[in-house]
Amino acid sequence: MTLHIEERDDRVVATLDRPEKRNAIDQETIDALHELCAALEASPRTLIVTGSDGVFAAGADIAQLRDRTADDARRGINAMAFIRVRELPMPVIAAIDGYALGGGAELAYAADIRIATPSSRIGNPETGLGIIAAAGATWRLPEIVGDARASELLLTGRTLDAEEALRWGLVSSLHPSDELLPAAHAIADRITANDPLATQHTKRALRAPRAQHPAIEFELQAELFESPEKHRRMTAFLERKNR
Repeated sequence: MTLHIEERDDRVVATLDRPEKRNAIDQETIDALHELCAALEASPRTLIVTGSDGVFAAGADIAQLRDRTADDARRGINAMAFIRVRELPMPVIAAIDGYALGGGAELAYAADIRIATPSSRIGNPETGLGIIAAAGATWRLPEIVGDARASELLLTGRTLDAEEALRWGLVSSLHPSDELLPAAHAIADRITANDPLATQHTKRALRAPRAQHPAIEFELQAELFESPEKHRRMTAFLERKNR
């Protein structure tokens, strides 16, 4: 099993678990990600993605990539799985320790929130291997860090250390390795304390193209304004305030 799944009522922790390959993402991992996404699409919960043995994912499995053909490239094997991760109804948190390179970095880019450790290293060395970063980096990374920085990272193939990734806004916080997963759970706790439907609608609005704004907010808010949970939570807030 290359993806270890821990299920809770309000969240799922998925741990990339190929320590002998530094958690390189192979076809089995992709298949497991699709299976996990199907479960979370049917029963939305927050997802925490992390890696085993002090590594997030050192890339895609090069032995498999070497044998893939033009037809495989057009199928977008890794890209389609990462798109599905990105489009999950509830937030996705990437907890990055050690290397997140190539396809591993692109999986992290698909998350809504990324946190890391001081030993984290993030980058896309694909051009050095004669390919491009085709599983989301060329369009997600500019959205995260801006065109200039994305261009530098992808065209040089260099790797960012944790402090630079934090300065660039590629990750939002750094934590010691033994505190990384607790920090991810603390973020999930804050998410869980909020209204799930409001959280899902916020993620939908964040993902929507600029041309859909502000109309999409109006429609999503209209649905929430009619929800019993909005009334319950606002009433509870007013009652606490008036005590």
